[in-house]
Amino acid sequence: MPVRPIELQLRELAPLVLSALLRRTGDFGAAEDAVQEALVAAALQWPEEGPPDNPRGWLITVASRRMADQYRSDTARQRREAEAATQLVETDLVAPPVDAEPVSGPAGDDSLTLLFLCCHPDLPASSQVPLTLRAVGGLTTREIAAAFLVPEATMAQRISRAKSRIKGTGFPPPQERAERLVAVLHVLYLIFNEGYTATEGAELQRAELAVEAIRITRQLHRTMPEHGEVAGLLALMLLTDARRPARTAADGSLVPLAEQDRSLWRADAIAEGTALLDATISHAELGPYQLQAAIAAVHSGAARAEDTDWPQIAALYRLLRHLAPGPMVALNHAVAVAMVEGPQAGLRMLADAERDERLARSHRVDAVRAHLQEQAGDPATAAASYLAAARKATSLPERRYLERKAAALQV
Repeated sequence: MPVRPIELQLRELAPLVLSALLRRTGDFGAAEDAVQEALVAAALQWPEEGPPDNPRGWLITVASRRMADQYRSDTARQRREAEAATQLVETDLVAPPVDAEPVSGPAGDDSLTLLFLCCHPDLPASSQVPLTLRAVGGLTTREIAAAFLVPEATMAQRISRAKSRIKGTGFPPPQERAERLVAVLHVLYLIFNEGYTATEGAELQRAELAVEAIRITRQLHRTMPEHGEVAGLLALMLLTDARRPARTAADGSLVPLAEQDRSLWRADAIAEGTALLDATISHAELGPYQLQAAIAAVHSGAARAEDTDWPQIAALYRLLRHLAPGPMVALNHAVAVAMVEGPQAGLRMLADAERDERLARSHRVDAVRAHLQEQAGDPATAAASYLAAARKATSLPERRYLERKAAALQV
């Protein structure tokens, strides 16, 4: 179901309003609760009365009043909190006139600052991701819980603990933002990947997560247009997400890259991602996200699977392994080398890659091995490897695809 315009507007405004309140109070939990109440009030009033002239100012005013009311009514709070609330009602919690410029700077700066706050170094990635989705992406706890296949109460506790750990830390100073940028990009990358290929469950993709990751990364890029890796990550997301319409069949089953109907790929996203990458590589220091985007661009430039420039892809993966070595990069490099030098060369590389303990429980090692064994003309061994991969797969569409591949080889 498409998002209605008012819902989309509220989702985009939520992080800006939260940032404004956080700058004045420093209380993440109370500020977020107040913002949620303001969003509910807007969702009820705006469809009937129409949005106000300054929607952001309206939301800040309503949220500020809700926050002040909460401070007043909570008699169990310590005296210092009550005194702070009195001061806030008189000063900081009073929203500026609706026609005034935001005191905290451009709206994009507020949203960016909130993103960096959610990627606090004291938080593990498992907390950074849902907190970012909640505070910056505007997703509800229910939506986030559904995306990660955990009960809503469990996700609520995780988010609550994350907010408690960063309470009182304030916004990161400019010198810390550069240090946190690596974590910010990694969190956005994780969100997108979970949306593009869900780790678990009956659906291959969680489109809402991929869309949110792209939207937030766009905000980051608007604020840091000259940063190569920010642009590279956005280009990677656009080029990869362009394939989404072709990745599943009508019954929801997985369609591998080589078998996809490329006429279904989104040409506008490919053009935007390619242009962004071309402009970035010409001036920015090369980084892992730009390299991954370059690999995606090579795939996107092939009208047919057999037209893919595999030597170029293998060379790019070789450079990527030098800049950012990792198990998944090694697996993908093995596939690319196999396409250039033959499956036996890929299997030899795979034997080296699978020594990495991080791949011990992943189904992807067995899946890649099965693919290469099939290419090498060993169907019986490949079928056994496909079944081994299927047993480890936690995504139902991936498991079914692997089972079908094994069955086809056993005929």
